[in-house]
Amino acid sequence: MSEPVSPTKFDLPSDTGGKDLGIFMPIANGGWILSRNKPELDGSYAYNRKVAVLAEELGYDFIMSMAKYRGYGGETKQWDATLDATVTMAALAEVTKTVKVWTTVHTILQNPGTVAKMIATLDQVSNGRAGLNVVTGSYKGEFSQMGMWPDDVDHDARYDLADEWIKAIKGLWTEPSVTMDGKYFQLDDCVSNPKPSKKPFLVCAGTSEKGMRFSANEMDAIFLSGDVPEVLAAASNKVKGIAAEMGRYIRTYAMMTVVLGDTDEEAQATAQHYRDGLDEEALRGMMRAYGFLDAEIGKENAFVKKARSSFMSPHVAGSPDTVVERLSQQLEVSGLDGLMLIFPDYIEGMPKFAEEVLPKLRAKFPSLAGAA
Repeated sequence: MSEPVSPTKFDLPSDTGGKDLGIFMPIANGGWILSRNKPELDGSYAYNRKVAVLAEELGYDFIMSMAKYRGYGGETKQWDATLDATVTMAALAEVTKTVKVWTTVHTILQNPGTVAKMIATLDQVSNGRAGLNVVTGSYKGEFSQMGMWPDDVDHDARYDLADEWIKAIKGLWTEPSVTMDGKYFQLDDCVSNPKPSKKPFLVCAGTSEKGMRFSANEMDAIFLSGDVPEVLAAASNKVKGIAAEMGRYIRTYAMMTVVLGDTDEEAQATAQHYRDGLDEEALRGMMRAYGFLDAEIGKENAFVKKARSSFMSPHVAGSPDTVVERLSQQLEVSGLDGLMLIFPDYIEGMPKFAEEVLPKLRAKFPSLAGAA
């Protein structure tokens, strides 16, 4: 039997068996709730700067931005205005000192030679805190508007493209030059300097067999979908097993929106208030972005049913004690290495979570989110 593989050290709690806790940055207007009744987040740099500084002050481990190029519209104009992910994270690296700063790049939009230099620059700006969320692309309308949707590259082929892409970037980070004659990318004695001071953290999201194998072989972490701990446990165990077969270790994360109230009733009433204000047209826009035909929109399949809650990610609503219990169960049962948190109002929610939830979570997971 082979020896267990240890995680690569990134100065994270998960280096030594703890749990990582991060913030999904609100770089798009409207945040992560499809509702007329949600707090109005403008997605501005000024707001994100406050969130980043607060994340560092409160001891969160990382902040991560998505990359989005077309919103969902509707009455709320959901995500119709978004910041550039990498420019934003470079700027936020300048106003922070310890929190990890992870950006997002779509493989079908950016040449690996360009991205290698972008992330090496982010590494230098952040003094070694840089990370890259690799997205293979699944939103046809978002990319076809720029003439960048490859019709002949299906789901599995997009991972083949991403495999060439990330191998090229890793080579450019470590080798004097890279020559590659791939199916999707050709590099001819390509150079990229400066090199990163340390290996940037790499993360991807995927639930398919192909996505898991790509992540297990090339990434340091993977975001898994779902809010049922047992389902997440099965996915986490599967991808960790694949990585172990490859002689690697991979961290597993999930997203969670937190609605905190002084009581369960108050928090659940708030969540219901968001549901009551569901922006149907924004929901339709989101369904189109995920590839649903108009005739299918509104059918109560599992995806649509979840979206009709108005929450764009799994969520927990309750008192601090209830949230502690739910998140503890999520982490214990699933075996996840961490969570990326979303708040309806970050400036209000992050301190409340840090004051009323984190101390109790830290008692259960001593390494969670750094030292108390």
